[in-house]
Amino acid sequence: MGPNGETVGIVPTADALRLAQEADLDLVEIAPQGKPPVCKLMDYGKFKYENAQKAREARRNQTNVVIKEMKLRPKIDQHDYETKKGHVVRFLRAGDKVKITIMFRGREQHRPELGFRLLQRLAEDVTDLGFVETTPKQDGRNMTMVLGPHKKKADAKVEMEAEKESRMAERAAEAEADRAEREERNAARPGGTVRKERGRSENLDPDIEA
Repeated sequence: MGPNGETVGIVPTADALRLAQEADLDLVEIAPQGKPPVCKLMDYGKFKYENAQKAREARRNQTNVVIKEMKLRPKIDQHDYETKKGHVVRFLRAGDKVKITIMFRGREQHRPELGFRLLQRLAEDVTDLGFVETTPKQDGRNMTMVLGPHKKKADAKVEMEAEKESRMAERAAEAEADRAEREERNAARPGGTVRKERGRSENLDPDIEA
């Protein structure tokens, strides 16, 4: 086969090597089990580089399904609930699934409706970020539910990186604005400007004693 995929035909090995040398290419065996074996004229170094790039891109875009777990008690107080919900929100925003487990103890096992209502409440509170992938079900002394994220992990990762860059840009802009404001205040001071840097003070007006 030629460098563009065209068929050259069956030729002796010596002639194939000569064609490769004339074209400044490599003779690469791509189907050794064929009768006769199939070879192709190509730039093997470029071929390996392009394949490595494709593999790297595939690894970057692959989505690893991660299931986080959050455990709650059926009679959880409001403060603890908000804390647990915050963790669930963070997991879903990152594109991870979350397994919610309600743990019953003692007489609580006879009131599964408490756990069911708590799971329903949590699912409604995070409906913008996730959906109920596995409905609540009793599992011994526990009740479980799985929440799935609306966004794929790869998309969530890109979005979070964009938000991070945006926050960094905002902080840089605020720092620059603060610096400009300090310079403006210093320039407006009567009798000269005092510049402070790294704990040192330098008087820029020779007529003023430090």
